[in-house]
Amino acid sequence: MTEQLRPVARPRLYEVIVEQLCSHIADNEMVPGDRLPAERELASKLGVSRASLSQALVALEVQGVLSVRHGDGAVLVRRPAEERVIKALREHADRLPDIIEAREALEVKLAGLAAERRSDAEMAAIDSALAMMESEIAAGDRGVVGDEMFHEAITTAAHSSLLAKLMHEISELIRETRIESLSQDDRPRASLEGHKKIADAVRRQDSVEAARAMAAHIRMVSDVALLREGS
Repeated sequence: MTEQLRPVARPRLYEVIVEQLCSHIADNEMVPGDRLPAERELASKLGVSRASLSQALVALEVQGVLSVRHGDGAVLVRRPAEERVIKALREHADRLPDIIEAREALEVKLAGLAAERRSDAEMAAIDSALAMMESEIAAGDRGVVGDEMFHEAITTAAHSSLLAKLMHEISELIRETRIESLSQDDRPRASLEGHKKIADAVRRQDSVEAARAMAAHIRMVSDVALLREGS
């Protein structure tokens, strides 16, 4: 029997842009530490919108190929192998829904436990994370460090060693979704507001509201462009 033909998968726009960026890095013999042209210039040369370019840059940042910082542009961290980059991009997109499900299962429970069990010192650590994220956003950054600190502080305050271990196991996968989410317009400020609602419930030791606020926060930050484009 002959094997059935299957539809050819059409590459997403950001994949095409990533391929072009990989070619640019190779053709110009760029080395770690070199900076890519400004986004406006790159978008113009590629004939794409800055939003599409930004999504491709973030996809490369998630893989550790680029470092994208406010006021510093996109800096090469390591030389990419084009075939492996595209394969990793597709694997990343495929596993995003599973990461979101895991976050909902773990972090909603952790928020409720944190409200029940947190100490004054742990509440202070949660507030410190909020202040860090606030200062990052005020400086024009995405708030990645403060975001990570906040979720770690909630996990610590929950006093559940096994749940904390599970969170540690998926921390790198969560970091992928964190970068993806916080790179979207207005998302850092919206994420911070979600954190404040969780923190207020933890402060009042209202476990039901803390869990509800965390569930709403995870749903909001999980709305990423990569999944919308892939649907």
